[in-house]
Amino acid sequence: MGMRKKISLAVLGALCCVQFGGIAIAEEDKPTANLSVSALSKYVWRGFELSKDSLVIQPSATVAYKGFSANFWGNEDTDVYVRSDDALDTNNWTETDFTLAYDWTVGPVGLTAGYIYYSLIGQDSQEVFVKAALHTLLTPTLTVYRDFDHFTGWYATLGVSHNVPITEKIALSLGAQIGYLSADDASSYREYDGVGNATDDAYSGFHDGLLTASVAIPVTEYISITPVVNYSFPLTSDARDLIETTSQDFQKNLKGGDSNFVYGGITVSMAF
Repeated sequence: MGMRKKISLAVLGALCCVQFGGIAIAEEDKPTANLSVSALSKYVWRGFELSKDSLVIQPSATVAYKGFSANFWGNEDTDVYVRSDDALDTNNWTETDFTLAYDWTVGPVGLTAGYIYYSLIGQDSQEVFVKAALHTLLTPTLTVYRDFDHFTGWYATLGVSHNVPITEKIALSLGAQIGYLSADDASSYREYDGVGNATDDAYSGFHDGLLTASVAIPVTEYISITPVVNYSFPLTSDARDLIETTSQDFQKNLKGGDSNFVYGGITVSMAF
């Protein structure tokens, strides 16, 4: 079963608010850009393990202006695990994602609407999404994604975050998130019986949890380095069965498989 990947777009830049009848439209004084490269020990997306025993390199580039933003993101797997004995194991660049989004605010709520195109090996797909973040304690954030192409279905996340100051310029960023995944039919995501056998039922339910910790360390006015560590885990037994059966070990050896993943690395960013 092919697994689709995802990019999470960060809308960048300082926002100036112009009021129109109580609605603040996000305005930026000038175009902004952010370039980054992440080196991570594993690629995990929505709870699914998409790499194993290899370094993944993930470049990203975002430009933003007057609330609009465009993002490019990619994944380079330095040693593809599932196809390591296959002659096709020559394409380590596994994914290219493009995201268009618009960001605005309504009172204390930050809103984003966007579109994502996933360019994958043999199974491209498309999503639209909306996000709402309440600018209050812990910044509760709800995001809903709708795939309308190859993996039709819904995915929603509810998360919170908090910064703990370390120095005047450095803070520890902590985050927690739960995800709900619902496929339209079994051709997108199907349920498994616990011993690796697929059923004819479409998968639906609370799916994955994610805990994150990171520290952004400024190097210059424009450059920062951010070490990060993440812990991904299933929320239900059905989620565990699906994640284990689609894990790298099971896909390669038709046995074993993991559903809990600790991974991390470092991101170097340049913003201007």
